[in-house]
Amino acid sequence: MKKKYSMTLLEIMIVIFLIGIISSVVGYNIKGALDRGKEFKMEMAQKKIRDILMMEAAKIHSIELVVNNPLRYLRLSGLVENPQELLKDPWGEKFIIEKDKNGSNILVYSQKNQNKQIKKQEDEDEDY
Repeated sequence: MKKKYSMTLLEIMIVIFLIGIISSVVGYNIKGALDRGKEFKMEMAQKKIRDILMMEAAKIHSIELVVNNPLRYLRLSGLVENPQELLKDPWGEKFIIEKDKNGSNILVYSQKNQNKQIKKQEDEDEDY
């Protein structure tokens, strides 16, 4: 009669340990991808808000009015389905909208990484 082979407790523990290590690596990579996705979504929302508000400011010849009431001008543009949601970053915080130091442009940034975002927007404006 042949002897039946069964897994020992040590073998089962090793398999569970390896599954745990693989799961933690996959989980870490997914978290990084989600953060990069939120950053990308934030950048696209910033550009969209800025572009629409700049178009509205050009129509009425006043950046000051548009910056003081961005929700109103996003609604008036007709380009945004849900302006209140657009004015929030992916973390649920409201975007900060203000004029640049020259008063000739609109800056849109999130409280998360605000210094980096302002610098990036000012650099993009210099390219135009």
